[in-house]
Amino acid sequence: MFRPCIDLHEGKVKQIVGGTLGAAGLRTNFVSDKSAAAFAQIYRRDALFGGHVIMLGPGNDTAARAALAAFPGGLHLGGGINAANARAWLDAGASHVIVTSWVFREGRVDWARLAELVQLIGKDKLVLDLSCRLRDGKYFVVTDRWQKFTDLEVDAATLKKFSSHCAEFLIHAVDVEGLCHGIDRELVSKLGEWTPLPMTYAGGANSLADLQEVTRLGRGKVDLTIGSALDLFGGTGVKYADCVAFNRRALTEMP
Repeated sequence: MFRPCIDLHEGKVKQIVGGTLGAAGLRTNFVSDKSAAAFAQIYRRDALFGGHVIMLGPGNDTAARAALAAFPGGLHLGGGINAANARAWLDAGASHVIVTSWVFREGRVDWARLAELVQLIGKDKLVLDLSCRLRDGKYFVVTDRWQKFTDLEVDAATLKKFSSHCAEFLIHAVDVEGLCHGIDRELVSKLGEWTPLPMTYAGGANSLADLQEVTRLGRGKVDLTIGSALDLFGGTGVKYADCVAFNRRALTEMP
């Protein structure tokens, strides 16, 4: 299934090449004239629940709140989420909050922080972002705007262990994020084999065929976010209307 996104940087809806986020050579594929709320209204119109709003750095709170207000209960919210603000974002209209960097300290999982968050909001409201990069033939979670490697490998054991602490996973394949060169098929295939929970994959999608491929490789457990290739974000590879139609066909074909 297709899940939409709203990536916010400096208060604007943008598409950024993931591996350059936080680096000196930041590369931006697209900056929209439309507000975050306008995109949320489109997703609400088309009943696309479970998309994500990601705040990439400071200066995005106002735009994020406007998007949540435009589609209350329809969007996940991530970026700087911690125990101090998670409840407030849920109260602002997020269906779930997405957490990554806050549950890692010095490259390791801080299980006490994760337990605190689960106790505060419940696992059913929590999405764990395990976005990763390839190193030495293995995928490791990266934090702090995807610039810092942790010691946590994304594999079957990791996903099983974390599944008791959250409702879903979000995984950006950072090495291909924003490049529009195609999905990381090896990663998607492994995620479909490993994940015990619903999961959204993002990174590299450049055609409707990628949406079909993620559905197949992910064994129906992995959804796809399409960013820079989507015509909503100035792309030419994928029409938003085709993604909506794909979802509607999939829903009618479900037993």
